Amino acid sequence: MTGITRREALALFGGASGAVALALTGCGSSAAPSAESGSSSSGGSATGSSSAVRIGSLKGPTSIGLAYLMNQANSGKTAQQYSFTMTSTPDDLLPSVIKGDLDVALVPANAASVLYNKTNGAVSVIDVNTLGVLSVVTGDTSVRDFSSLAGRTVYLTGKGASPEYVMNYLLSAAGIAEQVTLEFKSEAEEVVSELANDATAVGVLPQPFVTVATTKNSNLVAAIDLNDVWDATVTDGSKLVMGVTVARNDFMQANADVIDQFLEDHSASVDEANTDPDEVAPMVVSAGVLDNEQIAAKAIPGCHLVCTTGSDMQDELAGYLSILYNQNASSVGGALPADNFYYLG
Repeated sequence: MTGITRREALALFGGASGAVALALTGCGSSAAPSAESGSSSSGGSATGSSSAVRIGSLKGPTSIGLAYLMNQANSGKTAQQYSFTMTSTPDDLLPSVIKGDLDVALVPANAASVLYNKTNGAVSVIDVNTLGVLSVVTGDTSVRDFSSLAGRTVYLTGKGASPEYVMNYLLSAAGIAEQVTLEFKSEAEEVVSELANDATAVGVLPQPFVTVATTKNSNLVAAIDLNDVWDATVTDGSKLVMGVTVARNDFMQANADVIDQFLEDHSASVDEANTDPDEVAPMVVSAGVLDNEQIAAKAIPGCHLVCTTGSDMQDELAGYLSILYNQNASSVGGALPADNFYYLG
């Protein structure tokens, strides 16, 4: 995948960022700082030396799960060296994977499938890192369950992207698709504005906007977690998967031990965030993911950070991608990935 310009990489990807899970870049539209870090300990690399494993992520919930690992690497406490680069949109991240400038990347789930298809299977998914980050937010106390949305207008972002497809699927499964109007906004702040101006308005927001909105306006509550709706709807064992981690196959083939070490470190980082949000929140701010420690600490539980690997990863992700494929085949790159997409260790 080397020897290709960024322009060529974007052309290869086909502008697919318009069809990826925009919820995972819901932390603001400003460019994220690059977070370069590495431990002083030696470890495996693409050349078998102590070179750092190059990890890319999006400014959003997936990078929250990396914050503790970034901190540990910066402090020289990891066995493997890592360098981290954070971007604001998939258009900035995915070409770097295609060109070989990144070894590992944390990306929206369906973007991983698109990337697999566009590169003829040159990447594999190695873990699920984030489940659904979307919640129904409202100040209307009569909205208690998903069926309560019947007869309402729901404000959200993500037209032509995963949030739209997820909502369409869930509304159809609940039998209320014809009774709900989805009104799309270009920015989450516009949804928050609708909620602030109308006490009966209903919106779907990603973290950390859920936390920001409910913190600033005590009348608003996150009434429904779409993970719960998904789990109650599906029968195939799938999950509402927002983010996954992919690795270049050429890198993995030469560095299986490095990938295993990263998965161990990533899992520990996610566990630390989920166990002690207050401890990790300053690391999230230091990494440039969010700029408010209080919001970060409150948002972490709602980000549903995980590090699911192996057959469980495949079960959770394959069903989700299949549902997206049935909604819009282009959202997953035109075809469902083959079994070799899933790294089972």
